[in-house]
Amino acid sequence: MTIEEILAGESKNVEFKENLPEKSIKYMKSVVAFANGTGGKIIFGIADKTREVIGFDKEDVFKKMDAIANAVSDSCEPAIIPDISLQTVDCKTVIVAEIFEGRQRPYYIKALGRDGGVYVRVAGTTRLADEYMIKELMFEGSNRYFDQALCTGLTITDEDIDALCKAMKEQAVKNAHNEEQKASIKDVGRQQLRSWGVLIERDGKVYPSNAYAILTGCGGLHVAIQCGVFKGTTKEVFVDRREYTGPLWEQIEEAFQFVLRNIHLGATIVGIYRQDVYEIPPDAIRELIINAVVHRSYLDHGTIQVAVYDNRLEITSPGKLPMGQTMERMKEGYSKIRNEALAHAFSYMNLIEHWGSGIPRIIGKVKKAGLREPEFIGGEVDLRINIYRGQINDNSDRDSDLNDSNSAGKLPESRRETAEKLPANGQEQQIYKYILKNESITTAKVMELLGVKQRRAREILSKMIECGWLTKEGASKRTIYVKNTEGR
Repeated sequence: MTIEEILAGESKNVEFKENLPEKSIKYMKSVVAFANGTGGKIIFGIADKTREVIGFDKEDVFKKMDAIANAVSDSCEPAIIPDISLQTVDCKTVIVAEIFEGRQRPYYIKALGRDGGVYVRVAGTTRLADEYMIKELMFEGSNRYFDQALCTGLTITDEDIDALCKAMKEQAVKNAHNEEQKASIKDVGRQQLRSWGVLIERDGKVYPSNAYAILTGCGGLHVAIQCGVFKGTTKEVFVDRREYTGPLWEQIEEAFQFVLRNIHLGATIVGIYRQDVYEIPPDAIRELIINAVVHRSYLDHGTIQVAVYDNRLEITSPGKLPMGQTMERMKEGYSKIRNEALAHAFSYMNLIEHWGSGIPRIIGKVKKAGLREPEFIGGEVDLRINIYRGQINDNSDRDSDLNDSNSAGKLPESRRETAEKLPANGQEQQIYKYILKNESITTAKVMELLGVKQRRAREILSKMIECGWLTKEGASKRTIYVKNTEGR
């Protein structure tokens, strides 16, 4: 432990104690939390608030070390064996108790029992584990997967299974990268679904696993992706909000299209051709949504949230990182599968390629597009990934986050010069993009495109006329709206 590390303060893996508490439970909660997480150190002899090094007298320091070892041995279940050592910091002796990441989860305080004694580490603090997190730890400790467990209360027929097999092959063909890969796709059958854990066979009968319920959108599990567009950089004012349910592949596609409708679309010239360019690479967006779907915790009843702000795309996936995974290892391509049955199914459907390669590939695509590297936040309760927008329409001065000294988040100048300017509002963007492609739009088409009623559609169109984006042609039922070529 160096002075620099001490000055950095407590964190998710470091905790300070000025003295050795008389009641061991005051630090035993952290011991258990570290074992249930990625490990950590408790430093005795440093004040947690002031970070002052207090230290211990050399005469009784070994007695204190023994007391710590005995307390951990007597108080925790399963057994936790800490590495206890002495260290000199600022010419004073402190005790370092290092707790390693445990494999026999969940660890808990014996006196409180498993129901009330399981603790976890969240944002540098120790807290009582939620019910879903205890279940997550139990699956990890027994080396099992929740998605391969029996889905109680759900019954299926032969027709249901055949329909899933057919739908999965259709997706595999649709997502194939080339004709050769398409031709190599084989039918998926019940035996394959059983080997993956999508189906479970008992006493000659076939039952659905949680993976079946999650994949198809059937059963008692509420699996959804919530999408929203927000004005500014916070959730204070929302512009549009949708929730997608049903089969996972449909949720992914709908969420993906939602994002594309609500980010800026520009253009660049390749040779003599005009090529559409989104401010965030579409492949990275789609892969990020897929990654969230296949790796989230389905024990957590929360939903994946896809949020579009003025300055970023934010995707939040419920659940802590699985045992053995860290943010750093994830960025390097280390794969730790949480949902094995889903991973097999997604691999067959060509939704994921090599396990673990998704995050490095996303980072590479985003950086290649001239954007700042994606931001990874959390990992203890949920995982949030931010991709900062390129603002193809050159309206990046609307948010100071995109105007730092190194112009992080902007597209290269060569790509912005040929960009088609678009309205700032997400719904207006959808209308304008449709007109750029189809030359005109009607009120009925706006209602269908945005999923709004006639009155709201007319309000949006009127506003776009006032702002100079559109002009109105025709009258009554023959009314159409076209691009305003004079005002812009």
